[in-house]
Amino acid sequence: MAKTQDMTAVLKDMMGAFPVDTSALDDAFKNTAELNEKLAGVALAAAEKSSEISSGWTKDTLSKLAEMSKAKAEPADYAKAMTDFASAQAEVAAENMAAFAEVAKKVQSETVELVMAASKEATEEATAAVKKATGEVTAAAKKAAK
Repeated sequence: MAKTQDMTAVLKDMMGAFPVDTSALDDAFKNTAELNEKLAGVALAAAEKSSEISSGWTKDTLSKLAEMSKAKAEPADYAKAMTDFASAQAEVAAENMAAFAEVAKKVQSETVELVMAASKEATEEATAAVKKATGEVTAAAKKAAK
């Protein structure tokens, strides 16, 4: 009776004949994790700054609303209080929008810097890996030719 060949052993032998250097994958994972940590730091810093701007804007608006809602002696004073509030809000809105724009601009520039640095590092690592592989293939070819 024919004996069934153990395919596990065959596959193990076949995979052993083609050794794989997993250090490149380990390095890629580590580099990706580091980049993600830096990008998360940029995003969290931006969220914190945006929260501070929003909080300050809210406090300022509430204090101006409190002032506007006080009882006035003359009916015309109500119209003046409302006009003053509206013009103050327009000014504060412009200031806060500019502050939000600065936060966005900073996030954009920091993100571009991080991505460019990661790209440069990845290119250097890929070049080194190709040089190493070329050297190994050349050495194996010379050895096989002998």
